[in-house]
Amino acid sequence: MEPGSMIERASELVAAVDREDLQRRLAAARERYDDPTTRVLVVGEFKQGKSALVNALVNAPVCQVGDDVATAVPTVVSWAQSPTATLVEGDEQLDDEGEAPLRTTRREVPLERFDQEIRLATGTERRQRLLHAEAGLPREILSGGLTIIDTPGVGGLRTSHAAATVAALPSADAVLFVSDASAELSAAELKFLHDVVDACPHVTCVMSKTDIAPEWRRLADINRGHLRDAGIDATVVPVSSVLRDAAMRSKDVALNEESGFPELVRVLRQGILAQSRDLARQTLTQDVRLVSRHLRLAVESELDALQNPEELPARIADLERAKAQADALRNRGSRWQVTLGDGMADLMSDLEHDLRDRLRGVVHDAEDSIDTGDPGKEWEAFSQWLEEQVGDALTETFRWTEDNTRWITTQVAQHFADDAAQSVPRMAVGSTSGLTDRARPLVDIDPGVLNVGQKVLIGMRGSYGGVLMFGLLTGLAGFALVNPISISAGLLLGTKAYSDDRANRLKRRQNEAKVAVRRYIDDVTFQVTKQLKDRLRLVHRTLRDHFTEVAGDLQRSSADALRQANTAAKASDAERAERIRFLKKHRGRVVELEEALGTARPQAQRAVAS
Repeated sequence: MEPGSMIERASELVAAVDREDLQRRLAAARERYDDPTTRVLVVGEFKQGKSALVNALVNAPVCQVGDDVATAVPTVVSWAQSPTATLVEGDEQLDDEGEAPLRTTRREVPLERFDQEIRLATGTERRQRLLHAEAGLPREILSGGLTIIDTPGVGGLRTSHAAATVAALPSADAVLFVSDASAELSAAELKFLHDVVDACPHVTCVMSKTDIAPEWRRLADINRGHLRDAGIDATVVPVSSVLRDAAMRSKDVALNEESGFPELVRVLRQGILAQSRDLARQTLTQDVRLVSRHLRLAVESELDALQNPEELPARIADLERAKAQADALRNRGSRWQVTLGDGMADLMSDLEHDLRDRLRGVVHDAEDSIDTGDPGKEWEAFSQWLEEQVGDALTETFRWTEDNTRWITTQVAQHFADDAAQSVPRMAVGSTSGLTDRARPLVDIDPGVLNVGQKVLIGMRGSYGGVLMFGLLTGLAGFALVNPISISAGLLLGTKAYSDDRANRLKRRQNEAKVAVRRYIDDVTFQVTKQLKDRLRLVHRTLRDHFTEVAGDLQRSSADALRQANTAAKASDAERAERIRFLKKHRGRVVELEEALGTARPQAQRAVAS
């Protein structure tokens, strides 16, 4: 059955029994289905060609590219009738309840200055920070609702973006994972791919820069083997953005095929877009199925009461109990409310412990590394390593949070009937890019590098006492103050003084490095805990509103069934016969709808809640 016909038939059936709540549910389902947006995240390590890939796909320079340029904020590219460019900025201000909702402003900029405006917005101190950038283009590839999101790198320059990217994955319909074709997939990339697949199963691995990698075909086969061995179901598509750009400028079809982009476009259209619409249709069918079950319950309850008047007292008693159970679901102290509230409270407490525990492990590893070397000489490499470790810890915490929110949702749904707790809403909680932007960066420490003059001065300070002391002692034997013995003693003591000073300076640098690490981790913990708790509060409210609506539907259905049973008890024989004819006809139409959906059942489920 076509979606439009499905909604129309269900709406007619709902209108016939005057169920405004079910009409609202159908309207919301239709609105969700009519939204054609398919979100595709482009992710990968730093400097792998993600932005160039997006530019080549849409044949426009909308994303920042360059040897000295890194994507700083997500760039969202979607269809528009005419080219547009927008910067979305925001700041956090507490509301009356002590929450910190993100207040955003949108600033239109000329498309030709899009790149420069992004650099200015991210490279200067502003009252509001840039959250993401949006570009609208009249491109055929985007016309079907495809939205491509270029994300900051998850490794290298800003590894903290890994956690932000993982957090955004559940809101994505598909992921393009970009990796340089000059090397096979690394262990770190395969580990990140596991995280990606867990959150968003539809993943395509794109091998970029094949124009500078002569062995890309062999590496593509190797990567397919790595993915197969790792149990990751992902297609590998080698591409060259440079060849694509050249093909678009010269209108060279053969060169375009050689670039690999036609295959990537086929994956996007026939795989991702087609599957997205199939999923949207399945969701719509599920919503209509729930409506039809509510209708079937109401119709059969009333029909049963009218056809078996002798059973009306018992029937009314059953319906009153069902209504009381449904009413209880709307109360603040209902069991599902308690389960949800306790679950989210426990999760908020546990997530803080989980995050602190992971970051404490990072601190211990960092201090062990500091104790075994000179942090001043390797501080830049150490800082990068520390950001990678912090990024891994944040990623694991976000995955743990997602798993536990799904578990809590399952526990809450068990308080409802099987057909009442379906279609849990998608819990998109907004952008988490710049997860650690508000944390103070890791400060620099003394590199511990001394020039020749400084080394000589340190040695001379130590040798002075030796020359003087041994010169005086040997002077008793008639030697001059400066003699071979006193000079040798001065050299020995000067060498020891320099060695001791070097050890003391190393110890100071190690202590300074440990203090810097602890301060950085403490600030990251403070900032990320706040964002995670904000995330969970939004999830809590989303689940609460959803199950409150489900409870309201159940309450309305049971109340209508009870009202109709009471009406049937007072109806005359003629009224009863007329009503039976109407209900049988209406039930037949409901059954036809269920058969069209493939969900017809011999008897409506009457369970309300446990």
